[in-house]
Amino acid sequence: MTVVQTETKPAQEKDGVCLSPCPIERGMRIIGGKWKGSILWHLQDGPMRFNALARQLGGASKKMVDQRLKEMEQQGLVSRQVLSTRPIAVAYEITPFGRSSLAILEQLKDWAEANEL
Repeated sequence: MTVVQTETKPAQEKDGVCLSPCPIERGMRIIGGKWKGSILWHLQDGPMRFNALARQLGGASKKMVDQRLKEMEQQGLVSRQVLSTRPIAVAYEITPFGRSSLAILEQLKDWAEANEL
């Protein structure tokens, strides 16, 4: 008796076409938004207050940083801690889920440095 193995495609793919977001697209939706990778990179060494983080991201407005941090908090990439209420002071910290992306970001950094155009 001869057993013939057939190659099966993932359930999300039919005839080479993604029926739902492919893994690359899903990953880019999580860490690919503008400033998200940079925010995660700057938080890798420990919590940062909002203003200190915003200064590290020189080209981003405070409104943009605030929007990205809210998105990232909802996604579970960062956590927010209120330090004081008068005046309001908050710090952001990378979560274990967010930390799991750092290896990918390190590879992206290395690739970008090796291929400067």
